[in-house]
Amino acid sequence: MTTAPYLALRPAGAGGPATSAPVGREELLARLERALHTRGRALLTGPAGVGKTELALAEATRAEARGETVLWLATLPSDREIPGASAAALVASVAATVAWPALGTGRPETAGVFDELPGPQRTAVAMLCREAPIDAGGWDPIALRLGIAQILRTLACRGPVLLVVDGVQHIDADSADLLRFALHLAPPALRVVAVETPEPYGEAKEPSRDVHRPEDPHATHLWVPSEADVLLVPPLHADEIAELLIHHRLPSRMAGRIHRASGGNPRLALAVGRSLADARTPVHHAEALTLSGRARDLARQLLGAAPLAVRETLLLAALALRPSSTLVRRAGRPNAEADLAAAERAGLVSLSEDGSVTFTAGLLPSTLVHDACWAERSAGHAALAEVVDDPVEAVRHRALATDSPDEDLAAEVADAADLARRRGNSALAAELALLAAESTPGRHGTQRIARLVDAAEEAARAARADLAMRAATDLLARDAVPSDRVRARLAVLDTAGQGLTGLDEMYVHAMEDSEGDTALRAAVQLRLAVKYVLADGDPERSRTAAVESAALAASMGDPRLAAQALTVQARMERALGAPDAEAVLAQARALELAERPLGIRNAAQILTIRHALFDDRLTDARDELNALLPLVQRRGSVEDTIELFSTLAAIESRMGVCAAALAHAGQSLALTLEAGLSPGPAWYTLALAETAGGSFARAASYARRSVQASEEEGDRVFLSRSRYALGRVQLINGDVAAALETLRRVQADERAQSTVDPSMLRWHEELAEALLAHDAGDEALALLDEVRPVAARLGRSTVLLGCDRAYALWLAAEGRTDESVQLLTRTAEAFAHAGLPLEQGRALIALARVERRRRRRSAAQSALHTAASVFERAGAAPWLALASEPPAGTAAETGGGGPAGEEALPALSTLTEAELRLARLVGQGASNQEAAAKLYLSVKTVEARLTRIYQKLDVRSRAQLATALRP
Repeated sequence: MTTAPYLALRPAGAGGPATSAPVGREELLARLERALHTRGRALLTGPAGVGKTELALAEATRAEARGETVLWLATLPSDREIPGASAAALVASVAATVAWPALGTGRPETAGVFDELPGPQRTAVAMLCREAPIDAGGWDPIALRLGIAQILRTLACRGPVLLVVDGVQHIDADSADLLRFALHLAPPALRVVAVETPEPYGEAKEPSRDVHRPEDPHATHLWVPSEADVLLVPPLHADEIAELLIHHRLPSRMAGRIHRASGGNPRLALAVGRSLADARTPVHHAEALTLSGRARDLARQLLGAAPLAVRETLLLAALALRPSSTLVRRAGRPNAEADLAAAERAGLVSLSEDGSVTFTAGLLPSTLVHDACWAERSAGHAALAEVVDDPVEAVRHRALATDSPDEDLAAEVADAADLARRRGNSALAAELALLAAESTPGRHGTQRIARLVDAAEEAARAARADLAMRAATDLLARDAVPSDRVRARLAVLDTAGQGLTGLDEMYVHAMEDSEGDTALRAAVQLRLAVKYVLADGDPERSRTAAVESAALAASMGDPRLAAQALTVQARMERALGAPDAEAVLAQARALELAERPLGIRNAAQILTIRHALFDDRLTDARDELNALLPLVQRRGSVEDTIELFSTLAAIESRMGVCAAALAHAGQSLALTLEAGLSPGPAWYTLALAETAGGSFARAASYARRSVQASEEEGDRVFLSRSRYALGRVQLINGDVAAALETLRRVQADERAQSTVDPSMLRWHEELAEALLAHDAGDEALALLDEVRPVAARLGRSTVLLGCDRAYALWLAAEGRTDESVQLLTRTAEAFAHAGLPLEQGRALIALARVERRRRRRSAAQSALHTAASVFERAGAAPWLALASEPPAGTAAETGGGGPAGEEALPALSTLTEAELRLARLVGQGASNQEAAAKLYLSVKTVEARLTRIYQKLDVRSRAQLATALRP
């Protein structure tokens, strides 16, 4: 028996702050609290590692924070063999905290629950806990029942009690009988959470004593099912796994693949994440991340609980491409249905109505196959080859059943790879292409190398980084010609996704081997152009490489490659503010239209749409994307679809079509995680969509995730974008100090990358506003003076409108409120004309604040009302809530909801927002040093600002300041 390893009983009033819910469990924790409130009993059930104990712990901590007494009973499997073990542990945990005399001594040191027990009950409880000798006849069962019941009843009469029984399936029969009786008599103030991990392979061995147990698996041996709510704790979704990894400071860029490997089981996911962190696995090796370390050990524990016969059946299912109970039975497992049903009860597989088998976690089949010996794997593949009904699968199994290279078999496998490719199954085609190469005898060296090149390129098309790396590694160890080595290396680079750091050697060797081969040199230069901007943040170098690639491709008459290179060049020209960016893009688009490429990711067509987004030609951009989307969904790759959904969501976020933006951003993320790609770009898109129409809090969370993933990947482009999204939300939420720090980093990043065009990432206006709120007006004005001429030269009209909004705020800070109101009114109208409702509403909120400073309440309310109408039509929920709040310096902040509040504190409206924040801090008792640290200012600046505040409010001391701020 055992008591809780990390939570003992605590008396009422001893709790700390309430804990937040475990990741992804907010709704389930709310359901648990409702169940306890309405019925007083709840059962948490689910497979091992899914997070049941963490959920119970969160509820226990919340109960402690409310001043309740918490009893925690954690059991072990061995407890089932010890009569009364769990009941004794419960009594001992009560004794550990509630003051009472030592059991059986009768010394009345302090009045306690034990003192209130009648003599026979005291004796029986003392015998149970071995504090008194056990009589020859044992303890009195009736007295013991009544004693346990009285202990719990006495505790509950003193105040609310929460009893958590963790591992209820391990409770011994005697304890189950005692607790069932005690809970039946307990008052409503005693609430119970039971945590159960079902035992799928039959009941554990019962004690010899014949004690009744409820037959229902959810009776928990403590109550009948009708007395409690049963809450199944499900696996986490892929996005929740990403949040869990971040919470534990583990690499999140692999969230999609880790979710597949773990099946959403938090314990497995953390084990996989820690294996990845321990091994420091490069992103391009990530498909193999589940094959080592603690993750594999945990998978073995889960599989080890299954009987040998079940594991043998599961091995056949793991070897098959499309496992089913029928297929496994025909392959030599006559009890397949029963074995698979037992595995399903254990949470290892799920079975569909047609008998299809799906492992709940990708880690399980890979571990089964890895741990099986060659003879077992060979026999399994041979058996499956005889019963599968697809010739492609049959060839695959025959090839995997032998370790002797055979040219005839290799040719069959190569033909099967071609057939899989024509079917559109690129992942299977890549696997078969590599299998064909590995089945080729050594004496056919030239043929093997050719097949390895094909395998690497097929793996690149399927985005299978692990297969591309295997093929390239094998090829590079052989006497391959330079052109084959280059093609293999390019395949590896093409599967690296956003994570191009750590691959410098690959680029160097590719450049060396492409010497003298114009076509290959053009292809290498194109990859370098992408690397220079993504990993190195150097658009100048990227442009140079793209120009060379385009020229080389054109000289070889390769319009497809030339179009790709010109597209990259156009991207860099735009970022660098070059006047001919659109001309270069038009050139690329003309070549692309003639070639009609299969994919659109990083193509001229999608870049044309993104340029329309940057220019706020949003209707054109959306119409072109909507026309393209059905075609891509039917025939394009998953990366193409992700690119379109992401771009569409960004357009809709800007247009104020908020519901559609959220939907498309969600689809982009779901596809990204399912494909195992880096979630950084998708999280950035979701941050934009949530800022527009979801929740500012969720927007900040997604932006932070994108920052972390981009840092892990070394992706300089999306690192700037995600920091911009974060800083913008921080500013909107009023966290000026954090926003200023974040946006200054964006400024440093963009300047380090030599980005000139201000329309691609509109951080200038946000930083200027943050500087104004921080009382750094001169710096804000200098920034606006710097960006305005560039925006005017490039014709970025809506960038100028954003600068106008920020400049109007500077005018207000300088006391030129009449000019500020006129400019904000014009700016709001111009934003409306440009089809940017959220920007229009934001300008109206700023207008309301300035009108309030002019003490024109009616005009301020009118501006807010108009903004609210704009946001409501757009479905911009967080902005609507913002427009419903009184602006800074309003009656809500000055002491009332009407004129009386304004009359009470008229001078407050003369303070800037930065001055008002400092005044409140000082008025609440902060010293100058504390206020300086909190606001990221120097003490000298605080002193100067306080002097101005005192003058404006006509006060002479901190006490008078506090009084002036009080309603």
